[in-house]
Amino acid sequence: MAIAKAERLMNLALCLLGTRRPLSKRELRESVEAYLEAGSDDSFNRMFERDKDDLRELGLVIETVESLDGEIGYLARRDSNRLPPITLDAEEAAALGLAAKVWQQARLAGAASGALQKLRAAGLPEDVDPYEAHSALEPRIPVHEAAFEPLMLACRDRRPVLFDYRKANAVQPEPRHVEPWALECWRGHWYLAGFDRDRGAERVFRLSRITGKVRSRGSRFTAPVPDVVTVRETVASWAGETADRSALIRLRAGAGYPLRAKAGRVQELGDGWDELEIPYGHGLDAWLVEFGPDVVVLEPAELRADVVDRLRAVAKG
Repeated sequence: MAIAKAERLMNLALCLLGTRRPLSKRELRESVEAYLEAGSDDSFNRMFERDKDDLRELGLVIETVESLDGEIGYLARRDSNRLPPITLDAEEAAALGLAAKVWQQARLAGAASGALQKLRAAGLPEDVDPYEAHSALEPRIPVHEAAFEPLMLACRDRRPVLFDYRKANAVQPEPRHVEPWALECWRGHWYLAGFDRDRGAERVFRLSRITGKVRSRGSRFTAPVPDVVTVRETVASWAGETADRSALIRLRAGAGYPLRAKAGRVQELGDGWDELEIPYGHGLDAWLVEFGPDVVVLEPAELRADVVDRLRAVAKG
């Protein structure tokens, strides 16, 4: 049905743009095939008025003209519906060209390539590399997760989705019913922010932990979409990068190099163990569980308790 309506709107727009004189409702009904199938005059009139309003909402300027005999006609003059010429300076063209090239590894590569051609037509010279001064670096956004494209479309169309998600400390994935808000790439990984219906709160999901297919749901959003979605800030807090306190852990020698990279202090204890002081932020317990028996939390007590609870949950399966 959506495709049929889009085709009907396109045909009506072409009729209004292609005429040199105003067309009456009768003439438009005879010119647009979908209108010929209208069962009655009332049905056609309602359909036409809705379509006319939809086209105006999309930005088409439709004029209403009354002839000498009182008949109403419609047309969309080309000069009233022509976009102004696009002028880009060198820096603007280079910035947009760079943005288009970033997507070379993504499923949007075809669309980005087409956009780059339009940018060149609008002022980006063929012989100018938008990042020529840094030609040794090739900016890219890697997208390897199959969930990226359906989630991107769901964010665009405001459609709830259902997918199976395996948390860092879980053995088996569990279903999540989410109203997707935004996708963002942070340090080489893609994350989805949205409203988790089952938990009744905002959540952030790492796409690499989504298993199976992303299924769309036909219902509408039940929670308001915030004006600003702080995906990176949320993930950074999980990683302890916004932490304002420290945790003390024991780490097996030769293990846990990501933890060592964040440590503010490292002390060798002997017997194959080291003592580390690391930033303590939201989600640190889930991260420490990933290192299994190579990590022992010394303090604070609440972090130790959270890690023990997570390990017990994993042990129970």
